[in-house]
Amino acid sequence: MFVKNIDSDELVELLEKKPIPILIDVRTPQEMAQASIPNGKPMPLNTLPLRLDEISKEEQVVFYCRTGARSAQACMYLGDRGYDNVYNLYGGIISWAKSGLPIQPMIFD
Repeated sequence: MFVKNIDSDELVELLEKKPIPILIDVRTPQEMAQASIPNGKPMPLNTLPLRLDEISKEEQVVFYCRTGARSAQACMYLGDRGYDNVYNLYGGIISWAKSGLPIQPMIFD
């Protein structure tokens, strides 16, 4: 399965267009509490099989994690299930933060 990678600059461009892609953070809640990309939706990788119904096949979805490895796994998993509009943030939140892009702790209700 081929993973569609995008880098931080490409994600910034996508976030400036309509419709805005859905951002899904597949890291652990502890990692998310330290820093997250604004408007990212928490969905730890181990919960993905149970939450597929929350992910639209019609909308553009960008997965991210710390370095891009877990989010690539998420993309492969969804690709195997017929999703073709999923993207992996290459380099993860580390690359995003190193580019000087905004991060914030994820607040859980």
